[in-house]
Amino acid sequence: MSSRREARECSLQMLYIADTCNIPIETVLDSFSQSLPTVRVYRDFAEKLFRGVCQRREEIDCLIKQYVKNWDLGRMATVDRNIIRLATYEILATPEAPISVIIDEAVEISKKYSTKDSSKFVNGILDKIKIVRSGN
Repeated sequence: MSSRREARECSLQMLYIADTCNIPIETVLDSFSQSLPTVRVYRDFAEKLFRGVCQRREEIDCLIKQYVKNWDLGRMATVDRNIIRLATYEILATPEAPISVIIDEAVEISKKYSTKDSSKFVNGILDKIKIVRSGN
């Protein structure tokens, strides 16, 4: 079954590979072509999220750095860093999506893919970042 969560998880996996292996966007997309959701709307959503984070990564990272105290992005767990990037992109680029849903999805994905304490870390940072939506 395809869903927006599945699309987010697939985007996270692609971001993780691109981040850790420094692989070009198109190569990652080609590698994941069989893993993307089968329902077109969710497949498109996964690609949009992945491309959007990659294209706006510098802007997203600068924003995250503003709200993270005593943490360098390079010191963050790779999974957590990319979950936060993904949710930050959604906050910035999808004004139709409720912020509470974006943050909840990020927290749930962090529970699945990261450590037991990561969900609190992710939630805390995104709770601070959500303020940028009101400024747009």
